[in-house]
Amino acid sequence: MDSLRDLLKRAQESGVAIGHFNISDLVLMKAVFTAARELNVPVLVGLSEGEREFVGTRQIAAFVQSLREEFDFPIFLNADHTHSLAKGIEAAKAGFDSIVFDRSALPLEENVKQTKQAVEALKTIHPAMLVEGEIGDIGSGSEIHDSAPDLSKGLSSPEEAKQFVEITGVDILAPAVGNMHGMLRSMVKGETKKHLDIERINGIKRAAGVFLTLHGGSGTDDADLRKAIGAGINIVHINTELRVAWRRGLEQALAKEPDEVVPYKILPSVVDSVREVVGSRLRLFNGRQMVQSA
Repeated sequence: MDSLRDLLKRAQESGVAIGHFNISDLVLMKAVFTAARELNVPVLVGLSEGEREFVGTRQIAAFVQSLREEFDFPIFLNADHTHSLAKGIEAAKAGFDSIVFDRSALPLEENVKQTKQAVEALKTIHPAMLVEGEIGDIGSGSEIHDSAPDLSKGLSSPEEAKQFVEITGVDILAPAVGNMHGMLRSMVKGETKKHLDIERINGIKRAAGVFLTLHGGSGTDDADLRKAIGAGINIVHINTELRVAWRRGLEQALAKEPDEVVPYKILPSVVDSVREVVGSRLRLFNGRQMVQSA
């Protein structure tokens, strides 16, 4: 089976992106894996430090490995938003395919220093692991927000991206290009959309020359996502949209069968709700549906 690096190269050559979906239970895992298999496209599942603490770092690594082996399918595992080297080492030893070592809240100079140290340490433990660094400010928390923070001063520049990549040696870069973690309530209702700075993505791609990740993809305008992929984005992260679908699916199942107490009879509705969202995003990232502007 091809490595994640090989598949990212192929995606870049084909003008598509690999979808990255955060999970925090096996219901989400089942939904993501089912949608990817239905479309026969590679997929990344990611877990933040909090999500890994809930699910189990070694346990989810073993589970994903078992799916990959049993179904001979390109599903990969990412240690999303890892803020300490200790947690990064834990993920590397567990066999994660990639890691987001996120020290973007620090001043750039300190971010560079700590990310460089992490790349060296993690590659020593797990040489094939792809290490991603993050620069700029895209907010925090894949949650529902009442208002959007002013992130205009935290946008990444091509010059910063070039410097960061050259010094740290990261395989993947996550820049701030108008994206934001979480969604506004108006986005959940479908009334508004996030919009991206496509020219900034173009400039960063040319300057950095590495794979690029778009974090905070939930609630983003479809046309902007396709343009961003064309400009050099190789991985798109979706989390909040899945959490919203998870809750809606559960509420619908309980409303339909208010006296049901058997989890495996309630949860298929949740799987279906999340699977629809994942499938829609994977088709978009792989150019398999009409792009609609908001």
